[in-house]
Amino acid sequence: MYWTHNDSDDGPYVYAVDGRTGRTVATITLTGVAPRDVEAVSVGPDGDVHVGDIGDNFGGRWPEVWIYRFPEPEELTDRAVEVTRHTVRYADGPRDAESLAVHPGTGRVYIVSKDEDGGALYAGPEELSASGVNTFTRVAAVDVWATDAAFSPDGTRLAVRGYFDGRMYAWRDGKPRELGRLTVPMQRQGESLTFTPDGRTLLYGTEGARGAVQPREPTGDQLPESVRREEAERSRDGEGGPADDRAGDPAGDAAGEEGQGNTTVLVLALASVAVLFLALRRAARRRG
Repeated sequence: MYWTHNDSDDGPYVYAVDGRTGRTVATITLTGVAPRDVEAVSVGPDGDVHVGDIGDNFGGRWPEVWIYRFPEPEELTDRAVEVTRHTVRYADGPRDAESLAVHPGTGRVYIVSKDEDGGALYAGPEELSASGVNTFTRVAAVDVWATDAAFSPDGTRLAVRGYFDGRMYAWRDGKPRELGRLTVPMQRQGESLTFTPDGRTLLYGTEGARGAVQPREPTGDQLPESVRREEAERSRDGEGGPADDRAGDPAGDAAGEEGQGNTTVLVLALASVAVLFLALRRAARRRG
Protein backbone atom coordinates (compact mmCIF):
# COMPACT_ATOMS: atom_id res chain seq x y z
CA MET A 1 0.00 0.00 0.00
CA TYR A 2 1.30 3.43 -0.95
CA TRP A 3 0.33 6.84 0.41
CA THR A 4 -0.05 9.87 -1.84
CA HIS A 5 -1.62 13.34 -1.90
CA ASN A 6 -2.51 16.20 -4.21
CA ASP A 7 -0.91 19.62 -4.36
CA SER A 8 -2.15 22.81 -2.67
CA ASP A 9 -5.83 23.78 -2.88
CA ASP A 10 -7.01 20.16 -2.81
CA GLY A 11 -8.00 20.10 0.85
CA PRO A 12 -6.97 18.08 3.93
CA TYR A 13 -6.79 14.70 2.17
CA VAL A 14 -4.33 11.87 1.68
CA TYR A 15 -4.96 8.71 -0.30
CA ALA A 16 -4.06 5.05 0.12
CA VAL A 17 -3.25 3.37 -3.19
CA ASP A 18 -3.04 -0.39 -3.80
CA GLY A 19 0.39 -1.06 -5.30
CA ARG A 20 -0.88 -4.12 -7.19
CA THR A 21 -3.74 -2.42 -9.03
CA GLY A 22 -3.04 1.31 -8.81
CA ARG A 23 -6.52 1.88 -7.40
CA THR A 24 -7.24 4.33 -4.61
CA VAL A 25 -8.72 2.25 -1.79
CA ALA A 26 -9.16 4.95 0.87
CA THR A 27 -9.45 8.71 1.15
CA ILE A 28 -8.36 9.96 4.56
CA THR A 29 -9.61 13.39 5.70
CA LEU A 30 -7.33 15.18 8.16
CA THR A 31 -9.51 16.96 10.71
CA GLY A 32 -8.68 20.19 12.50
CA VAL A 33 -6.17 21.51 9.94
CA ALA A 34 -6.31 23.66 6.82
CA PRO A 35 -3.23 22.70 4.75
CA ARG A 36 -1.47 25.46 2.85
CA ASP A 37 0.89 23.59 0.50
CA VAL A 38 1.24 19.85 1.15
CA GLU A 39 4.31 18.47 -0.62
CA ALA A 40 5.37 15.22 1.07
CA VAL A 41 4.27 12.10 2.92
CA SER A 42 6.28 9.48 4.79
CA VAL A 43 5.53 6.61 7.18
CA GLY A 44 7.58 6.11 10.32
CA PRO A 45 8.64 2.86 12.01
CA ASP A 46 5.71 3.13 14.43
CA GLY A 47 3.24 3.17 11.53
CA ASP A 48 2.44 6.86 11.86
CA VAL A 49 1.87 8.73 8.61
CA HIS A 50 3.67 12.09 8.42
CA VAL A 51 2.20 14.64 6.01
CA GLY A 52 4.51 17.54 5.19
CA ASP A 53 2.77 20.89 4.71
CA ILE A 54 6.20 22.29 3.88
CA GLY A 55 5.91 23.93 0.46
CA ASP A 56 6.56 27.64 -0.02
CA ASN A 57 5.98 28.91 -3.53
CA PHE A 58 7.38 32.30 -2.49
CA GLY A 59 10.83 30.78 -2.01
CA GLY A 60 11.04 31.09 1.75
CA ARG A 61 8.49 33.64 2.95
CA TRP A 62 6.60 31.56 5.52
CA PRO A 63 8.22 31.76 8.98
CA GLU A 64 6.92 28.31 9.86
CA VAL A 65 5.48 25.21 8.22
CA TRP A 66 3.82 22.07 9.60
CA ILE A 67 3.90 18.30 9.75
CA TYR A 68 0.60 16.49 10.39
CA ARG A 69 0.84 13.06 11.97
CA PHE A 70 -1.67 10.25 12.44
CA PRO A 71 -1.53 6.46 13.00
CA GLU A 72 -1.94 4.45 9.84
CA PRO A 73 -5.48 3.02 10.05
CA GLU A 74 -5.68 -0.73 10.54
CA GLU A 75 -8.60 -0.83 8.10
CA LEU A 76 -8.22 1.31 5.02
CA THR A 77 -11.62 2.79 4.26
CA ASP A 78 -12.76 6.37 3.62
CA ARG A 79 -12.69 8.09 7.00
CA ALA A 80 -11.75 11.22 8.94
CA VAL A 81 -8.83 11.09 11.38
CA GLU A 82 -7.58 13.42 14.08
CA VAL A 83 -4.00 14.53 13.54
CA THR A 84 -1.20 15.81 15.71
CA ARG A 85 0.15 19.08 14.33
CA HIS A 86 3.89 19.76 14.61
CA THR A 87 5.15 23.30 13.98
CA VAL A 88 8.45 23.43 12.06
CA ARG A 89 11.03 26.18 11.71
CA TYR A 90 14.53 26.06 10.22
CA ALA A 91 17.52 27.12 12.29
CA ASP A 92 18.84 29.26 9.41
CA GLY A 93 15.56 30.86 8.36
CA PRO A 94 12.54 30.06 6.16
CA ARG A 95 12.89 28.11 2.93
CA ASP A 96 10.93 26.14 0.37
CA ALA A 97 10.85 22.34 0.57
CA GLU A 98 9.06 19.42 -1.05
CA SER A 99 10.93 16.44 0.42
CA LEU A 100 10.29 14.81 3.77
CA ALA A 101 11.56 11.40 4.88
CA VAL A 102 11.24 9.55 8.20
CA HIS A 103 14.07 7.19 9.04
CA PRO A 104 12.64 3.65 9.33
CA GLY A 105 14.82 2.82 12.34
CA THR A 106 15.12 5.93 14.48
CA GLY A 107 11.86 7.61 13.49
CA ARG A 108 13.68 10.91 13.08
CA VAL A 109 12.21 13.27 10.49
CA TYR A 110 14.33 14.88 7.77
CA ILE A 111 13.51 17.59 5.22
CA VAL A 112 15.43 18.46 2.04
CA SER A 113 15.08 22.09 1.01
CA LYS A 114 14.33 22.94 -2.61
CA ASP A 115 16.60 25.32 -4.53
CA GLU A 116 17.47 25.40 -8.21
CA ASP A 117 21.16 25.66 -7.32
CA GLY A 118 20.97 22.79 -4.82
CA GLY A 119 19.39 22.46 -1.42
CA ALA A 120 20.29 21.03 1.96
CA LEU A 121 19.30 18.22 4.29
CA TYR A 122 17.73 19.29 7.60
CA ALA A 123 17.25 17.10 10.66
CA GLY A 124 14.40 17.52 13.08
CA PRO A 125 14.60 16.87 16.83
CA GLU A 126 14.93 13.24 17.94
CA GLU A 127 11.22 13.40 18.79
CA LEU A 128 8.77 15.91 17.38
CA SER A 129 6.92 18.07 19.89
CA ALA A 130 3.24 18.86 19.54
CA SER A 131 3.34 21.79 21.96
CA GLY A 132 6.36 23.85 20.91
CA VAL A 133 8.37 24.71 17.81
CA ASN A 134 10.45 21.96 16.21
CA THR A 135 13.70 23.45 14.92
CA PHE A 136 15.26 21.66 11.96
CA THR A 137 19.01 22.12 11.60
CA ARG A 138 21.17 21.80 8.50
CA VAL A 139 23.07 18.50 8.25
CA ALA A 140 24.59 18.51 4.76
CA ALA A 141 24.40 20.08 1.31
CA VAL A 142 22.34 18.22 -1.31
CA ASP A 143 23.27 19.02 -4.92
CA VAL A 144 19.77 18.41 -6.27
CA TRP A 145 16.84 20.67 -7.11
CA ALA A 146 15.00 18.39 -4.74
CA THR A 147 11.35 17.45 -5.24
CA ASP A 148 11.22 14.27 -3.13
CA ALA A 149 13.31 11.99 -0.93
CA ALA A 150 12.97 8.52 0.57
CA PHE A 151 14.89 6.19 2.87
CA SER A 152 15.34 2.58 1.88
CA PRO A 153 13.33 0.16 4.05
CA ASP A 154 16.49 -0.93 5.88
CA GLY A 155 17.53 2.67 6.54
CA THR A 156 20.96 2.42 4.88
CA ARG A 157 20.24 4.56 1.81
CA LEU A 158 18.68 7.95 1.21
CA ALA A 159 17.50 8.73 -2.32
CA VAL A 160 16.81 12.33 -3.38
CA ARG A 161 15.26 13.19 -6.74
CA GLY A 162 14.71 16.38 -8.69
CA TYR A 163 13.02 17.14 -11.99
CA PHE A 164 16.02 16.08 -14.04
CA ASP A 165 18.48 14.27 -11.78
CA GLY A 166 18.99 12.77 -8.35
CA ARG A 167 21.53 11.43 -5.89
CA MET A 168 21.85 8.31 -3.75
CA TYR A 169 23.46 8.57 -0.32
CA ALA A 170 24.78 5.98 2.11
CA TRP A 171 23.39 6.66 5.57
CA ARG A 172 25.29 6.23 8.82
CA ASP A 173 24.82 7.85 12.24
CA GLY A 174 22.42 10.43 10.87
CA LYS A 175 24.71 11.66 8.10
CA PRO A 176 24.71 11.09 4.32
CA ARG A 177 27.63 10.12 2.09
CA GLU A 178 27.05 10.58 -1.62
CA LEU A 179 27.28 7.43 -3.75
CA GLY A 180 26.48 8.89 -7.16
CA ARG A 181 23.73 10.01 -9.50
CA LEU A 182 20.36 8.35 -9.88
CA THR A 183 18.85 7.47 -13.24
CA VAL A 184 15.79 9.72 -13.12
CA PRO A 185 13.21 9.17 -15.88
CA MET A 186 11.94 12.11 -17.91
CA GLN A 187 8.50 13.01 -16.55
CA ARG A 188 6.12 15.90 -17.01
CA GLN A 189 6.31 17.04 -13.37
CA GLY A 190 8.50 14.58 -11.51
CA GLU A 191 7.95 15.04 -7.80
CA SER A 192 7.42 11.53 -6.49
CA LEU A 193 9.91 8.97 -5.21
CA THR A 194 9.84 5.87 -3.03
CA PHE A 195 11.47 2.48 -2.57
CA THR A 196 9.56 -0.75 -3.03
CA PRO A 197 9.25 -2.76 0.23
CA ASP A 198 12.11 -5.10 -0.72
CA GLY A 199 14.43 -2.13 -1.30
CA ARG A 200 15.43 -3.30 -4.79
CA THR A 201 13.55 -0.73 -6.88
CA LEU A 202 12.90 3.00 -6.86
CA LEU A 203 9.50 4.19 -8.05
CA TYR A 204 9.30 7.59 -9.75
CA GLY A 205 5.97 9.38 -10.17
CA THR A 206 4.63 12.55 -11.71
CA GLU A 207 1.83 14.96 -10.94
CA GLY A 208 -1.57 14.60 -12.55
CA ALA A 209 -4.42 12.13 -12.90
CA ARG A 210 -3.34 8.69 -14.14
CA GLY A 211 0.32 9.72 -14.07
CA ALA A 212 2.60 6.80 -14.81
CA VAL A 213 4.87 5.45 -12.07
CA GLN A 214 8.19 4.35 -13.54
CA PRO A 215 10.51 1.84 -11.83
CA ARG A 216 14.29 2.05 -11.86
CA GLU A 217 16.64 -0.47 -10.24
CA PRO A 218 19.76 0.90 -8.57
CA THR A 219 22.89 -1.22 -8.85
CA GLY A 220 26.23 -1.70 -7.13
CA ASP A 221 26.81 0.26 -3.96
CA GLN A 222 23.62 2.25 -4.50
CA LEU A 223 21.65 -0.83 -3.42
CA PRO A 224 20.60 -0.92 0.24
CA GLU A 225 22.91 -2.98 2.44
CA SER A 226 20.26 -5.63 3.17
CA VAL A 227 19.90 -6.25 -0.58
CA ARG A 228 23.67 -6.34 -1.09
CA ARG A 229 24.02 -8.94 1.67
CA GLU A 230 21.28 -11.06 0.09
CA GLU A 231 23.01 -10.89 -3.28
CA ALA A 232 26.36 -11.82 -1.72
CA GLU A 233 24.80 -14.81 0.06
CA ARG A 234 23.12 -15.97 -3.16
CA SER A 235 26.42 -15.72 -4.97
CA ARG A 236 28.22 -17.74 -2.29
CA ASP A 237 25.46 -20.37 -2.40
CA GLY A 238 25.87 -20.68 -6.16
CA GLU A 239 22.48 -19.19 -7.04
CA GLY A 240 23.96 -16.47 -9.19
CA GLY A 241 22.66 -12.93 -9.27
CA PRO A 242 24.36 -9.55 -9.58
CA ALA A 243 26.36 -9.74 -6.36
CA ASP A 244 28.73 -6.80 -5.94
CA ASP A 245 32.18 -7.40 -4.51
CA ARG A 246 31.75 -4.34 -2.32
CA ALA A 247 28.80 -5.79 -0.43
CA GLY A 248 29.06 -5.46 3.31
CA ASP A 249 29.97 -1.76 3.47
CA PRO A 250 30.47 -1.22 7.22
CA ALA A 251 28.85 2.19 6.99
CA GLY A 252 25.65 0.61 5.72
CA ASP A 253 25.80 -2.36 8.07
CA ALA A 254 25.81 -0.12 11.12
CA ALA A 255 22.69 1.72 10.01
CA GLY A 256 20.95 -1.26 8.46
CA GLU A 257 20.07 -2.95 11.72
CA GLU A 258 17.93 0.01 12.71
CA GLY A 259 15.15 -0.24 10.19
CA GLN A 260 14.33 -3.79 9.14
CA GLY A 261 10.66 -4.58 8.73
CA ASN A 262 9.07 -1.28 7.73
CA THR A 263 7.33 -2.38 4.53
CA THR A 264 4.96 0.56 4.17
CA VAL A 265 6.16 2.88 1.44
CA LEU A 266 4.92 6.13 0.06
CA VAL A 267 4.39 8.32 -2.95
CA LEU A 268 3.58 11.97 -3.83
CA ALA A 269 3.96 14.40 -6.84
CA LEU A 270 4.58 17.85 -8.86
CA ALA A 271 6.56 20.35 -11.46
CA SER A 272 8.45 21.28 -14.84
CA VAL A 273 8.95 20.65 -18.57
CA ALA A 274 11.55 22.98 -20.17
CA VAL A 275 14.41 20.62 -19.45
CA LEU A 276 17.16 22.03 -21.61
CA PHE A 277 16.35 25.65 -20.85
CA LEU A 278 16.35 25.20 -17.10
CA ALA A 279 19.41 22.99 -17.06
CA LEU A 280 21.38 25.52 -19.11
CA ARG A 281 20.13 28.36 -16.94
CA ARG A 282 21.30 26.56 -13.84
CA ALA A 283 24.72 25.94 -15.38
CA ALA A 284 24.98 29.56 -16.46
CA ARG A 285 24.13 30.80 -12.96
CA ARG A 286 26.81 28.58 -11.47
CA ARG A 287 29.43 29.87 -13.94
CA GLY A 288 28.40 33.44 -13.07
